[in-house]
Amino acid sequence: MKRRVAGSVRGIATAVPAALFVALAGTVLHRQTLLWSGVEISWGVAAALLLLASVQLWLASWSRSVVPTAVAGVVSYAAVGFLSSAGAAKQLILGDAVGNVWVFGIGVVTLIMLMAVKLLVVSRMRRGRTDAAAVAGEPLSPR
Repeated sequence: MKRRVAGSVRGIATAVPAALFVALAGTVLHRQTLLWSGVEISWGVAAALLLLASVQLWLASWSRSVVPTAVAGVVSYAAVGFLSSAGAAKQLILGDAVGNVWVFGIGVVTLIMLMAVKLLVVSRMRRGRTDAAAVAGEPLSPR
């Protein structure tokens, strides 16, 4: 039991700086565009949300817990909310379509990653415990 608590504390302590990095890097990245045949394509917001999803998946696989994924999403959302609520001259995230996708996409990506992590990490842990119980309960057949 103490080992699981220590793992959760370690996962949360790692999730906070990782989430702050994602919030800052994603805020810088989300306005990047590409001009292609006269059409401006906003690729930065997709890259920023992909960065968030990959960090959340890394945290979950490293800690083998869903908690750091949730902490990373909440801290990222709070940091981006703080960056977007500054005064008009200091605002880093504008209230346009790209800014709204970045701000509200954090919540959507976090919910998707929580469901994915629950299916991948928690089911793998259960499957491992079930396999171990089956092996312990079943005698080996001599050959």
